[in-house]
Formats: sequence, structure tokens, C-alpha cells
Amino acid sequence: MISLESQQTHINQLIERCRKNDNSAQMQVYQSYYKAMYNTSYRILKDEFEAEDLIQEAFLTAFTKLDTFKGEVTFGAWLKRIVINKSLTQLKKVTRYDEVRMDVIPSHEVEDIEIDYSSLEVKRVINCLQSLKDNYRIVLTLNLIEGYDYEEIAQILNYTNENVRTTVSRAKKKLKQVLTANTNKTQVYGG
Repeated sequence: MISLESQQTHINQLIERCRKNDNSAQMQVYQSYYKAMYNTSYRILKDEFEAEDLIQEAFLTAFTKLDTFKGEVTFGAWLKRIVINKSLTQLKKVTRYDEVRMDVIPSHEVEDIEIDYSSLEVKRVINCLQSLKDNYRIVLTLNLIEGYDYEEIAQILNYTNENVRTTVSRAKKKLKQVLTANTNKTQVYGG
């Protein structure tokens, strides 16, 4: 098995070759990152064809703007930021991105639902996540799947940190409700 350090060294060498417009190196970088970047874009856009087009555009942007890549983060993190930003821009273009008003929910409206997490299947959780409103789906995707913290999400989405915390909290509650409803239907209808 290749160590993480030697893998990163290999990627860095490929990036240097890409800076010199080496098509072979560009293809290797593309093949190394395509699936992860496609998945990131698809989770935001929920459309295979849009995600595919966007990934092509993102790689083109990355290769033409390699001079702005300073190596302060990994190439993958830099590329993922391009993909996320382009995905969000595309989502806003097609006006499917509706923001939820940020008002305080009275505590008496909040139900705490118990879920048996040991019986949850990843695929079912992802499907339930995909069924949420765009802004809930996006903040949870960025936070739980892509691993961004609240401050990074605030920068990406141009929200305040407080709005991100509120939205993530509401989105988690909504996901929990959807999972519970989904679990109850599965139990009632036998699978």
C-alpha cells in the first residue's frame, strides 16, 4: 500500500507537470480526483448531467488557474473548493436554491425524536438527506460529508456563523424527522 506522504508527493509532481501543460499529467490528475469531485457536485446539484458538465468546467478552471494554487492546502482541497463554488453558483442560476428564513424556533416547537442509529443504513441516510430542501441538504453535505466546519461553510455560502449554526441545527432536526418517518413507514409496510 502506498503511504499518504508518497501519494501526496506523486500528486505534487503531477501538478508541477500540469503547470507545464502536460496533457498526460492532467489526465492522471483528472482520473485521480474525478469520482470524489463528481460526488461532491452531485450531492449539491442532485442532477447527474449538471454535475458531469460542472466537473469538466471545474477541471478546466483548475488547470488554467494553477498559477493561483500556492500549495497552502492540498490540491484536492483546492479543487473541491472550486467544485463547491461552481456547484452553488449553478444551483443559484437555475433558481432551485431557496433560503430558509432565519428566525428563532420556540423551544416548545422542537421535538426530540429518538432514533436507533445502529439500524441505520448509509444509503437510507443519504437518500433522506437528498430529499431535504436545498439549503438544508447543502449545509449538511458541506458539514457532515465534506467535513467543513461552521466558519468555512459561512465563507462558502456567504452566511454569518450564527446563520450556519442555526441552519445546520435545523437541518439535522429535519433529517432526523425524515429518517424517523422513513423508518416508521419501513416498519409499517415491511421493508
